[in-house]
Amino acid sequence: VQRPFYPEGALCHCYLLHPPGGVVGGDRLEIDVRVAAGAAALITSPGATKFYASAGEQARQEQLLRVAAGASLEWLPQENIFFPAALARVQTRVELEPGARFIGWDCQCLGRPVIGERFSVGQLDLGWQIHRGGRPLLLERLRIDPERLDGAAGLRGEPVTATLLATPAGQAELEQVRALVEVGASVGVTLLDDLLVLRYLGDSTEQCRRLFVQAWARLRPSVIGHEPCPPRIWAT
Repeated sequence: VQRPFYPEGALCHCYLLHPPGGVVGGDRLEIDVRVAAGAAALITSPGATKFYASAGEQARQEQLLRVAAGASLEWLPQENIFFPAALARVQTRVELEPGARFIGWDCQCLGRPVIGERFSVGQLDLGWQIHRGGRPLLLERLRIDPERLDGAAGLRGEPVTATLLATPAGQAELEQVRALVEVGASVGVTLLDDLLVLRYLGDSTEQCRRLFVQAWARLRPSVIGHEPCPPRIWAT
């Protein structure tokens, strides 16, 4: 964890680093974040996390994010890149106390589409869970098998899939984000009670990131209570 920064007063900007630059079969990473009552934090990463080909063992990354009453957390890591033959399990669980605020995203890139590389072999098990006061708001699991990527009920052959979540949100926030969606794009946004869910399916991590940063900037004032202040590492 790098030294924290405070570019906007008491709200902490924290960067998570992984020195080897990648995750291999047999690795197990556990990230445990706790935001105390009344505190505020934004957590991001300096670059993509790379999951390399495995010789047979599964790589695991488990993230537990706990946000106390009156606190806020922005969980904004850069994308995961899964190389062909990766065997990986990535799970994120968010536990919010009543009155907690949260914006978070994840972006999964299968292979390296910029060089025409497909995720032609491997297995991925990806999950999101978000609870408030012990009550589930969203329980999601995506199991990726290359043989089933191209179907209409799957990922339609697209290599990049991503989700942004924000709570508490309402109709005004929904309309703000919907205004960003281009006609014909494989993007959906909906409201589940007070949880806003934005999804992207496409072939470009840059396009996805641009959309998500714009959505974050629109949502941040009402959901987190701060004007947009992009982490400076995003510009490097």
